[in-house]
Amino acid sequence: MDMDLILAALPFVLIVVGLLVVFTFVPIGLWISALAAGVGVGIFTLIGMRLRRVIPGRIILPLIKARKAGLDVAIDKLEAHYLAGGNVDRVVDALVAAHRADIALTFERAAAIDLAGRNVLEAVQMSVNPKVIETPSVAAVAKNGIELKVKARVTVRANIDRLVGGAGEQTIIARVGEGIVTTVGSGETHKEVLENPDRISQTVLAKGLDAGTAFEILSIDIADIDVGRNIGARLQMDQAEADKNIAQAKAAERRFAALAREQEMKASVQEMRARVVEAEAEVPKALAQALRDGNLGVMDYYNMRNVVADTEMRKSIGEPDEQQDSSGGSEDVPK
Repeated sequence: MDMDLILAALPFVLIVVGLLVVFTFVPIGLWISALAAGVGVGIFTLIGMRLRRVIPGRIILPLIKARKAGLDVAIDKLEAHYLAGGNVDRVVDALVAAHRADIALTFERAAAIDLAGRNVLEAVQMSVNPKVIETPSVAAVAKNGIELKVKARVTVRANIDRLVGGAGEQTIIARVGEGIVTTVGSGETHKEVLENPDRISQTVLAKGLDAGTAFEILSIDIADIDVGRNIGARLQMDQAEADKNIAQAKAAERRFAALAREQEMKASVQEMRARVVEAEAEVPKALAQALRDGNLGVMDYYNMRNVVADTEMRKSIGEPDEQQDSSGGSEDVPK
């Protein structure tokens, strides 16, 4: 009896399980929502998305949004963009915003911008509502050596045609900073720049700094100018200090060279004195040898000694006169 009941209930169980599987695999609710919104999407199209591992909600909901906004977007293009790794919902939002703002933007262009890594919706919004970029403080020096610190506000609008491959905000900031340095550096004095700050804006705008970027520069306004250091005077002081150090180094080099020469001369004099002493030490030996050999007699030796003694006496007598002459005195030396 129990077996009969089980066999009788088996078809109903299989039907229930089959319905559960169908409702789980096939997004019936999403299909009903699409029909209610007037978007004709076949049930087999949704099943094909499941088989291609595409989340149907990521495609159908943006498609409903686009159709309600009056855009004719093919479901295949949305699915292809999803499979390529793009953000379908953001692309559709950008297309709707561009359509409302009367901006020419095709799905292919929006998809390319999105796949390039840029926020296409933000770009469309920036085309409608320009963005203000504030540069950091840029230090520039006028010809008179005075430093000026300038801050600028750059109003830019996104250029959708150049979003793919165009440079970003950092390039704009760098180019504006370069223009500020050039303009301030061409001024004769810092007062000229302070009196005409719009000269910076005009010069920078005339350079066409937005070329090759993803933006279009609308205006450049000088937000603040501060007077900094006297760079010219500082450079002159540093140059004077460097010249002084070089002169001191050369003087020290000459002094060391003179000391070295003096030491060499002293060494030469000492060497000569040593030779004289050595030669004088040989004189007694030579006299003794001459006496032994008979080349010098005893009387000759005594006469020579008398001459030497007489010479030393005369030398001792002449020393007081030399000392007095060197001191500037005029008294006679007693004899």
